[in-house]
Amino acid sequence: MIIRLTRTSTAEVQKRMLEIRDEGGVVALGRVLTLVVHTQIGGEEEAIRAANAASREHPMRVIVVSRNPDHVNAGEEARLDAELRVGADAGASEVVLLQCYGELGSHLLGIVQGLLLPDAPVVAWWPSFMPTLPSGSQLGQIAQRRITDSAKQADPRAAILGLAGCYAPGDTDLAWTRLTNWRAHLAALLDQPPFEQVTSGRVSGDLANPSTHLMAAWLRLRLGVDVELEDAGEAPVGSSGLHAVELHRPSGDSSLTRVRDSVGILAQPGQPEHHVALSTRGLEDQLAEELRKLDADDMYRQVLLAIASHADERAAA
Repeated sequence: MIIRLTRTSTAEVQKRMLEIRDEGGVVALGRVLTLVVHTQIGGEEEAIRAANAASREHPMRVIVVSRNPDHVNAGEEARLDAELRVGADAGASEVVLLQCYGELGSHLLGIVQGLLLPDAPVVAWWPSFMPTLPSGSQLGQIAQRRITDSAKQADPRAAILGLAGCYAPGDTDLAWTRLTNWRAHLAALLDQPPFEQVTSGRVSGDLANPSTHLMAAWLRLRLGVDVELEDAGEAPVGSSGLHAVELHRPSGDSSLTRVRDSVGILAQPGQPEHHVALSTRGLEDQLAEELRKLDADDMYRQVLLAIASHADERAAA
């Protein structure tokens, strides 16, 4: 069921949601969190689809607040249009879409605050543009978890360096989430013989993709060795951007190489090659992973610091 309200107010939206609940449509009981999504008008549907899919694992209330990039222009009328989605149109969640026009786009906190589930964690997600300081933004201040996507920014490399300079507990980025499968396979590789110290490494990937730099920083941090970056060309937006990771040891090189969208090859000296699942996960899977852990990700913090430190060293060289 979809209910549309034009030129409305948050009080009217709250009232209509209570009416739906009283009529037996949807109840808030069982919702484990509130996901607040901040995006642009016209770009809401991809985020809603991902949230609906993730809600099957994490039942939640989804509040999508969108605005025009030029919302401060004096010529645009200040108004709020809303859409309520429940039942089959909202997966295992209830979706509140709030489209803010004109000066109203500057007051996001006041717009969403009355719609948050009581006594439930709040997660803020910026699927496209992101604030310079996520934890200090209007929505970031009320969120226990803040999800950005540096790969979607005009300058992804600068974006991830910016996040390194303003990290706060609860921050995370989908460029880091996209490395989960790679990190798991590389950890498994190092748990197998030969049990030798890694002397150096090389990461091959799209150098415009922040995931490539996050992987190199993670390896430097965990192994304490130099890691070379090699440009493997442009990769699709939304992927990890990685082509291969090589680890050099006295007995020979070990590597993990993507050979197709969903398949990678693990190679070790003296062992047959192994095909492993290395799929490019969809946005809904990435979001669901981040919603599983609402506490601070200390490894992500350490990797961000390692990226910043490496950038400072290169600038000083």
